[in-house]
Amino acid sequence: MPVDEEAGSGTAFSQSLERGLMILSSFSETHPVLGIADISRAVALNKSTTHRYVSTLARLGYLQQDPETKKYSLGPKVVDLGFAALNSLEINRVAAPCLQSLADETGYTVSMAVLDGADIVYVERRRSGRATSAYAMGLNLHVGSRLPAYCTSMGKVLLAHQEPAVLRQLLDRTDFARRGPKTLTNREQLMAALAKIRQTGVSVNDEELASGLRSVAAPVRDRTGRVVAAVNIAVHLTVWSTSADAVVARLERPLRQCTAEISTRLGYR
Repeated sequence: MPVDEEAGSGTAFSQSLERGLMILSSFSETHPVLGIADISRAVALNKSTTHRYVSTLARLGYLQQDPETKKYSLGPKVVDLGFAALNSLEINRVAAPCLQSLADETGYTVSMAVLDGADIVYVERRRSGRATSAYAMGLNLHVGSRLPAYCTSMGKVLLAHQEPAVLRQLLDRTDFARRGPKTLTNREQLMAALAKIRQTGVSVNDEELASGLRSVAAPVRDRTGRVVAAVNIAVHLTVWSTSADAVVARLERPLRQCTAEISTRLGYR
């Protein structure tokens, strides 16, 4: 009878599976294409071992190789898994109708995101059929897109409601790079903004992520009261050239109604 090479410790743990997942995790939005040497360094395995695992993952469809460069990128099986995970989230099924109604009511693009480490991940995105939504934002955002939390309205909502110790750890991992003309580029600025968000219940992003882009966000809570997601409405100055205060004055009420409805459907009272 064959013996699993990882079973010697008597624990239900597979080193081979761990290594395969580490290889898949080495690909990211900033490093979507990697060679064997790149992957080998990222997972701390020799090239021969790395090549064996990569070949297996490619044969199964989890990686794909460019025939010219011989480098690898994530394959269709990973995409399928990602969308299956997103589609399986209860919050997506619950939120989708509310988000579409909000987009149709306001005429602007509406998104929902969750926190993953120091980043946000977009899990839902809805556009309105009205004329004001015709502007296509140059950020090319979609379900699955990741952005740094500190410079986004949804990210600031999610950071604001973390436990202090968790928040400290997340900010320790944050590079406060300037992304837009008004990015908050130091920890003290961000902490002051997060305190205001906890007080008001809404987050405003005024060209912190990109020039000309403003958004307002509010939290979504589950039945325990924990903030599990955030929803925002994004407006570009080419569509509506007005002040950030005016954006909040017009969009805060329908946004709060939407997040309250989603939270209620998740069991929050």
